[in-house]
Amino acid sequence: MNTTPTFTSRLRNNVVLVPDEIKSCSGIRIFGQILKSFLFSTDVAIIRNTNADAIIAVYPFTPQPIISHSLILAADKPIFCGVGGGITTGDRAIALAVDAEFQGAIGVVLNKPTPNEVIKKLKDKIDIPVVITVVSEHEDLKGRIAAGVDIMNVSGADRTSHIIRKIRDLHSDIAIIATGGKTEDTIRFAIEAGANAISYTPPTPAELFKEIMVKYRTAQLKRVFSE
Repeated sequence: MNTTPTFTSRLRNNVVLVPDEIKSCSGIRIFGQILKSFLFSTDVAIIRNTNADAIIAVYPFTPQPIISHSLILAADKPIFCGVGGGITTGDRAIALAVDAEFQGAIGVVLNKPTPNEVIKKLKDKIDIPVVITVVSEHEDLKGRIAAGVDIMNVSGADRTSHIIRKIRDLHSDIAIIATGGKTEDTIRFAIEAGANAISYTPPTPAELFKEIMVKYRTAQLKRVFSE
């Protein structure tokens, strides 16, 4: 059996790794690239130091082109940019999506409140995948599909697998990204339910720094007691 050649370096061996369980999903082929793991982050340092296949850059503020531009410029892998859909909707969300495409985003993500009419208009304006976030099986899933959504981004907490199955009952082939949660089991359940790809929320920089600082303190104590 062939092994995978692996290259690391002294300075680049500390990266945010997505769970291995994600490798078992089918992935979503976009412009020739198969994407299985999506990192949910807008932190440039984490985006530059992860083995995820792609990035979902959505944040709880009014979408601003300068933020999308900065993330696209910094990312070394495909990036999906949030363009609103809730408070920021209609022509403004469409303008943000067009701008994101021109800057190099591989897809755009719309929030749950986005009207289906906005999705239809957006599909006429851009030539990259449109992703809609789904948080409940009680949403107008048929209407989303009819409006032309390319990818369903399922984020339903402990209902995620159930929502995925509901979508699969309506459309067996539509692409689905699902939040995988924090455990191997929840990731596996989402994939078994029909998710093509998994989004993973990484530890915060504070959490990552905590691990590093613990190592520094331990090393310092060892030196003190050895003297």
